[in-house]
Amino acid sequence: MARKRIESKASDFGTVAQAACVVACCGDVPTLETLAAVELLRKFFPELKVRVINVVDLMKLQPQSEHPHGLSDKDFDALFTAGKPMIFAYHGYPWLIHRLTYRRTNHGNLHVRGYKEEGTTSTPFDMVVMNDLDRLHLVADVIDRVPQLGPKAAYAKQAIRDKRIEHKQYIAEHGQDQPEIRTWKWGLRLP
Repeated sequence: MARKRIESKASDFGTVAQAACVVACCGDVPTLETLAAVELLRKFFPELKVRVINVVDLMKLQPQSEHPHGLSDKDFDALFTAGKPMIFAYHGYPWLIHRLTYRRTNHGNLHVRGYKEEGTTSTPFDMVVMNDLDRLHLVADVIDRVPQLGPKAAYAKQAIRDKRIEHKQYIAEHGQDQPEIRTWKWGLRLP
């Protein structure tokens, strides 16, 4: 039931024809960060339409000719679009997503965030930040790739830069992630 509610709230945020971009994800942490990024995008740009895709089977990214689970080019383009920016958050090495999709129509518009072997003993969210896979980096990726955001984009980019600084200061002082990070849930409004 909760999954249906999340899917309905996320999916009504943009059909393929309306979407300005696609934000895809694979893995538990990237999926959480993607949904949090979409929520931030809604806050900064309520008119922006984003297509969210959660990939459960990576082999779907390959053409049918390469793997039995692969999508046809037509089906892949119907999901991921044939010409709009795609940001992909992945819990592994980014090059794998590029290798799986290199024959696809829109591969040139694909930007992948993934594991960079960065980090040390820190908080869970800080490890994601150090690997540039957090909600703030994903929002910045959308802003950088969707030109029609206009003057609001500069304000939003500054706000997320400020949030990154606030995050670093908070964990240095408290040794844990901020409450809005630790307790984040889709659609939950904190006071």
